[in-house]
Amino acid sequence: MNPATIKHTNRLIHATSPYLLQHAHNPVDWYEWGTEALSKAVQEDKPILVSIGYSSCHWCHVMERESFENEDIARVMNDHFVCIKVDREERPDIDQIYMDAVQALGVNGGWPLNVFLTPQQKPFFGGTYFAPPSWTQILTNLYAAFQANRAQVEATAEELRLHLLRSEVERFRQAPVEAALVAVAQGLFQKLSSKFDPVWGGMSRAPKFIMPAVWQWLLRYHVLTGQPDALHHTLLTLKKIAMGGIYDQVGGGFARYSVDGEWFAPHFEKMLYDNAQLLSLYAEAYALTHDPEFRTVITETVGWLTREMTSPAGGFYSALDADSEGEEGKYYVWTYRDLEEALGEHAPLVAEYYAAQPAGNWEHGQNILTRLVPDEDFLKQQELGAAEWQTILQQSKDTLLQKREGRIRPGLDDKIITAWNALTIVGLTDAYRALGAPELLTLAEQNMRFLENELLDGQQIYRSYKDRRSHTRGFLDDYAYLIQAYRKLYEVTFDEYWLRRAAFFLETTLTLFFDPADHCFYYTAHDGEALIARKKEIFDNVIPSSNALMAQNLWHLGVLLDRDDWKESARTLVSGFSRLIADEPNYMAYWATVYLEMEKGLAEIVLLGAGLEDVRKEMQREYLPFAVFMGAISDSNLPLIADKTVADGKTTVYVCYNKACRLPVYTVPEALQQLKHDTPTLSPTQPKY
Repeated sequence: MNPATIKHTNRLIHATSPYLLQHAHNPVDWYEWGTEALSKAVQEDKPILVSIGYSSCHWCHVMERESFENEDIARVMNDHFVCIKVDREERPDIDQIYMDAVQALGVNGGWPLNVFLTPQQKPFFGGTYFAPPSWTQILTNLYAAFQANRAQVEATAEELRLHLLRSEVERFRQAPVEAALVAVAQGLFQKLSSKFDPVWGGMSRAPKFIMPAVWQWLLRYHVLTGQPDALHHTLLTLKKIAMGGIYDQVGGGFARYSVDGEWFAPHFEKMLYDNAQLLSLYAEAYALTHDPEFRTVITETVGWLTREMTSPAGGFYSALDADSEGEEGKYYVWTYRDLEEALGEHAPLVAEYYAAQPAGNWEHGQNILTRLVPDEDFLKQQELGAAEWQTILQQSKDTLLQKREGRIRPGLDDKIITAWNALTIVGLTDAYRALGAPELLTLAEQNMRFLENELLDGQQIYRSYKDRRSHTRGFLDDYAYLIQAYRKLYEVTFDEYWLRRAAFFLETTLTLFFDPADHCFYYTAHDGEALIARKKEIFDNVIPSSNALMAQNLWHLGVLLDRDDWKESARTLVSGFSRLIADEPNYMAYWATVYLEMEKGLAEIVLLGAGLEDVRKEMQREYLPFAVFMGAISDSNLPLIADKTVADGKTTVYVCYNKACRLPVYTVPEALQQLKHDTPTLSPTQPKY
C-alpha cells in the first residue's frame, strides 16, 4: 500500500501476524482477540463480530477489498459491533471453536470465517465469504435482531454453547475393535480403494487435496500385507501429482490443492505444512522404489524451501499467497510467447513437454506448466536421449526460474509457526534418511536451533515468531510435532540430547494437556486462556490429528526408553478410536498408521561400534516403517543399549522385538534378513512382513 494513500490506521498496526497487519489500514475499527475487545463488548452490551482468516487466503483478500476497505460498510460494522480480526494460524483454538459452531448451524466451513457472538462470546450466527450487498444486509439484520429479539438470540447462542461443550471424545469414542490386525487393515484398505481415481490417482473427487497421511498409511499396508494395488495406486498418485500443475514444475514445491480432478489447475497458495508432509511422503516412496523422479521432487522442493521460505536465522516461513498483483496464479503462469522469448530454440520442445499451447491451456491465454505423458514416452515421441534431454530441461528450468524471479512476487506470510517448523524438520530428516544428503540434516538442525533459541523457554513453547516471539502460548500440535522432530533427529544422529529433549517435552505435555478422564489430550493447556469451550482434536485436518501424533510419540518413546507406562497410554488412546479408525480412514489415516505400528510392533534396531554411522546410513536408506533406531559408539545408559556389547571389535547390529534380540550381526544385509523374516506380532496364518 502506498503510504500517501493511507487514510486509516487501526489497532492491528501493533500485531505480529502478517494477516492482521494486512488489515491494519482498513476503516474497520478492528481489535485483536483479547481483554480490551471482550471487555468493551460486555461494558457496551454490543454483539461481537469475529472475522477469521489467514494471509494466503484468496477469498479473505476478496472480502477485504470489497467490504472491509469500504468506508460505508465499515461504518455499519463499527457502529453496531465490536470487530475482532483473528489469524487462524496463530489462534487455531479460537478458529476450532467457531468453525464448529458455524458447521452446527448447517453452514459449510471455510475462510474467511465470519461469526457473530453475544457479549459473552457465545456464537449465534456465522458464515464464510459474503458479497458486499449480502454482507451489509446481514450486518443490519443481525444488529436489529440482537436489539429486538434478544431472548431468541440468547437462546440460539446457549444452544450452540452447549453443543460446543460436548466433547468430541464423547461423541465419537466407541468400544474397541476386536478383529485381528490384518482383518482391520484389509477393511480400511477396501474403504479407501473404493474411492480411488484409477486414471489420475488420488481420490475420485474435485477439488483434489493430496492428503499425505492416507498414502503413507497405504505404503505401510503394502509392506504389511504385500497387497500390490495399495502400492500401485499410491505410486500412481505420487507420479500424477508430480506431473501436475499442483507441483511447481519450475521452482519446486506444492500448491495446496487442485480445483479439478487431474491435479492441473492449483489453488496457487503454497503452505509450509503441505510441503513438509510431502517431503516425508516422497522420501518414503523413494526409499521403497528408488525412483529418480521422487528424488528430483524432494531436491526441488527443498530448493524452494531454502530459496523462498527460510529466514536468515533459520526459521521457516508459513506460506506464499496465491495472488500477486491482485491475480491468482499470475506469478506462476506463462504465455506461449513468454516461453519463446525465454527459451529460444528450445521453446517448442519445452512447451510440448509442459503441454503449453499458443492459445494457452488455462485462462486468458496463459499456460499452467503440467506434464501429460511420462518422461520415457515423451523421449520416445521426440526421439531424444535421456542425458541430452535432462541437460536441455535443467537449463530451461533454470532460465524460467530466473525470469520468474524478476516478476512481482506473491505475498509472503513470514511468521514462523512452531508446529509447522517442527513438521518440516520431520520432513527433512525423512528426506535425509532416504537420500543421505548431509545438507538436509544441516537444514533440519539449523531450524531446531532457531526454535530452541526463539520459541522455547523452559517447558513453555510459544506458538509463533515474527520479528519477535508472539505472546500466544503453544497448543497441543506445537508440543506434539516438536516431540516428533526431536525423536526423528535422535534416530538420524544418535545424539542423546535430542532424545532427552523429546522425553522432557513428552512429560511436559502429559502435565499440561492430558485429560485422565478419557485418556486424551486437550488442544489447549490446563492453564491457558479460558474460552467458551475447550476442544480435543481428534480428526486429521490439513495436518494429522495432534492426539494421534501424541499416541505415536508415547508409543515410540515408550519403545526407545523402555517406558511401559507410556506404551500403555498410547494403546489406551488408540483403542478408544479403533472403531472410528475402521469406519473413517480418510479422516483417521494417521491414527491408522499408529494402530498398525502398535499392533504389528516396532523392531528395535541397535547399532554399536565406531563404524555405526556408515551402517546407519545404509540401513536407513531402506524403507523400514516398523522400526526404531538406537545407537552408540561405546557406552550408553539407554535401557535397550546398556547391556549390549560390540562383538569382535566390529560394528554390531542387534535386531530386537519387545526387548528380545536376535543374534548380533555385522552387515546390513544380515540385519535386513532378520527384519524380513521376524514378525512376532503376526500369527502364522497372516501375511509375513
